[in-house]
Order: sequence, then C-alpha cells, then structure tokens
Amino acid sequence: MLESINQLDRELFLFLNSLGNTTWDPFWLLVTEKWTALPLYAFLLYLIFKKFGIKGAIITAILIALLITATDQLANVFKHSFERPRPCGQEGVMEYARFVAERCGRFGYFSAHASNSTGVAIFLGIILKKYYPRLIYFLLIWAIFVSYSRIYLGVHYPGDILTGIFIGAIFGFLFSWFHAYLFRRFRVPVL
Repeated sequence: MLESINQLDRELFLFLNSLGNTTWDPFWLLVTEKWTALPLYAFLLYLIFKKFGIKGAIITAILIALLITATDQLANVFKHSFERPRPCGQEGVMEYARFVAERCGRFGYFSAHASNSTGVAIFLGIILKKYYPRLIYFLLIWAIFVSYSRIYLGVHYPGDILTGIFIGAIFGFLFSWFHAYLFRRFRVPVL
C-alpha cells in the first residue's frame, strides 16, 4: 500500500515537474525565494496596524513569527524522523526530473515552504476576514504558488506539499483562535 502511494507520488511529481521550461525557471525561482514576499509582508503588516493599532499589530506579528517557527521546526522534525529523500537526490527519480533549485537538501517530508505559507495565509485570512473578506483568496493563491514552486524546482514530491499544506492550515486555524483569545485577554481595541 505505502509503496503504491510512493509510486503514485513519484509519477505525479515527474509529470508536474516536467511541465516546466527554461523560460519559466526564473519566475519560479523568484516565487520560492522567501525575500520576494517582503513587499507582501509589509503591506499585510500595514493592514494589520491599520485595523488593530500598535498593540494589536505587535501581538499579531509575534503570533506570525511563532506560527512560522512552529511549522518550520515541525517540518524539520518530520524530515529527520522520516528521512525521505528529496526527488532531486533520489536515484530513479533525479535522472528524469528537472532540477532547477540552487541546492538540494537531504530530506523532504514535509515541505516547510508549503506549511509556512499556508499557515500564514489561513491565519491572516481569518483574522482580517471581517475587514477584507476577499484577502484570504489572494493569500491562498500565493500559498499555492509558493507550494507548487517546490515541485517545479525539483525539491519536493506532491505528497510533501499536500502534507505541508494540511499542517499549515491546522496551525493557521489554531493560531487564529489563539489570536482571538489574546485580543480578548489584553483588551485590544479593533479600529
């Protein structure tokens, strides 16, 4: 059963990865780069400050940092526990795949990029839903782009991505509840 799932994951990876070409490589390298999202983060921080004031923005920023740290470190625990090789380092796969990324880590299950971006998208989409109801759709599209970039570049299987998205979504929901609790606890005025 597990081998058939792994085989399906490899086949889906090779299909999705083979859709790429050198014309699109710079775009996907840019999408996957964490510093590329700095303007988006700055804009989101502005929206947070605008609606929650300084006290609320500080609490929210701390929770975002904790959310990213939690999903990122959990991904590392999984990677070193499962020790599943990345496609760019697995014999029988790497010979047929396009490897575009600058480096290939050892283990890939699950994708920290997918969990971080999805967690932040869900968290911010929920806490800002009242003020910007369509924002969550934009953030989820951004998270999907970041997640898919990992397959395109040859460093993650689709299963790594789906697990990362699932875990990120759970953490995003949990942190949004914690956010609401902290806002009540510290009587943060919402502007």
